[in-house]
Amino acid sequence: MGLKQLDDFFGFSETNPGPALTDITITTGRDFVKKRKAEGVNNAVINRSLACLRRMLKVAQDDHNGKLQIPIIKLQPEPPARRGFTTDEEFDRLLKLLPTHLRPLIVFLFFCGVRVGEALAVEWTQVDLVAGLIRLHETKNDEPRVVPLPSILRMMLKEIEPKVGCVFDATNLRKEWMTACAACGLGRKIEVEGKPYDPLYEGLTVHDLRRSAVRNLVRSGVPETVAMKISGHKTRSVFDRYAIASEDDLRKAMQKVETAGLGETLVKLALPAKKRKSRK
Repeated sequence: MGLKQLDDFFGFSETNPGPALTDITITTGRDFVKKRKAEGVNNAVINRSLACLRRMLKVAQDDHNGKLQIPIIKLQPEPPARRGFTTDEEFDRLLKLLPTHLRPLIVFLFFCGVRVGEALAVEWTQVDLVAGLIRLHETKNDEPRVVPLPSILRMMLKEIEPKVGCVFDATNLRKEWMTACAACGLGRKIEVEGKPYDPLYEGLTVHDLRRSAVRNLVRSGVPETVAMKISGHKTRSVFDRYAIASEDDLRKAMQKVETAGLGETLVKLALPAKKRKSRK
């Protein structure tokens, strides 16, 4: 991700290899940022390209045994990573407000944490309803994986006929998602002047279902290595950003410590000697 934008910026093609390495300067990086921002691209997307450029420059430097001087390419500031997720109760309300054709897709995303693109590429030949599995062929990491299905999704898929072509239907997903989230208090539409049929939206996103799935897997006691296999996370750092702990999770964790007896032991140790005796 980000490499094509660099190719376009430098005019790379079969007949044009682009600028010489020595012609790439700090100003080059700044010009690229200005161009992408003028196109309305956010900093996170711009940084994916800048990271590619930095990597290429570093490889070139390594090839010259570190003797080659390369420019400093600074990344743009990004907002904190989203930490949105939905609880089981919120999800139940949301699902009831969505049209029937979208429910299998949304259930799949919420329970299994797959990416939307991965889900929409699934065809019926990849589904084994007897074993309760879907075999993903087209994944972001180009590594096929097997995803177990929750019983509710197996029931939904059994009812769908005919079982040919793509499994999941995402017709009007964006519009229906915004409407349902706004109706159950998980988001809101923001009217835009001159665009009555194309409002902005803020609140729970479809991608937040992926965070919810990872969080639920971890909270249910599924080993993290297994949870990563299901969701398709390759790196621990990214997975950790998705395994969100709410304030309630933290409180319950402390309660588990106390019910295990450790809390009472610590209380006794913290009390003055006289009070310890009075508690016996």
